[in-house]
Amino acid sequence: MKADTHPDYHTINVKMTDGTVVEMKSTYGKEGDQLALDIDPSVHPAWNGGTSRLMDTGGRVSKFKNKYAGLGF
Repeated sequence: MKADTHPDYHTINVKMTDGTVVEMKSTYGKEGDQLALDIDPSVHPAWNGGTSRLMDTGGRVSKFKNKYAGLGF
């Protein structure tokens, strides 16, 4: 097997949407880097049984609804 073909597998901090930070192993960034998530299992309706709704952070849903308001969407 060739040397140095696989990325470094190290510990990073993952910041969930509610502000909690979870330490996990990843090939993302460098040791100790922080990855902030926009959507995680605590807020995504597919993973929490539909009890919470997604936040429209980019305004795309609002823009779509305004554009096609008269079509019944």
